[in-house]
Amino acid sequence: MLASASASTSAQNDFLGEQTVLFFDGVCGLCNRTVDFLIARDRAGRIRYAPLQGETFRAVAETRPELRAIDSVIVMRQRRNRREFLVRSRAVLFALSQLGGGWEILRWLALLVPQPISDALYREIARVRYRIWGKRDVCRLPTAAERGLFLP
Repeated sequence: MLASASASTSAQNDFLGEQTVLFFDGVCGLCNRTVDFLIARDRAGRIRYAPLQGETFRAVAETRPELRAIDSVIVMRQRRNRREFLVRSRAVLFALSQLGGGWEILRWLALLVPQPISDALYREIARVRYRIWGKRDVCRLPTAAERGLFLP
């Protein structure tokens, strides 16, 4: 069910020229749990996932080298011929808002809470993420049902 629903939405998004890719630290335990959380709740299949250590991010970073220096979750929103990049707290809040339902309220939270404050909280969590949630030796491998959601 997940594969067919996300495949049709993916085709629709591609047709409309819209795509959202969440780049995440493939060896970070918290990042992988976040991806699992998003996949389980993103019934519309709005988000694609790619590790920061992967080919897709390397290709994007060739055109945007400043992204290599960012140690954060990065969301790339592509609408027709325009790309927008969100980092840190704004990336997480945007990804959660894509889940629909009550999660969309996070778009308003992003407007109400000043970015320096939400990014400071993000940085503090990022600073201790390996210590609390662990670090894997290799990047996460998607299951057969998830394969269509992941980019190399």
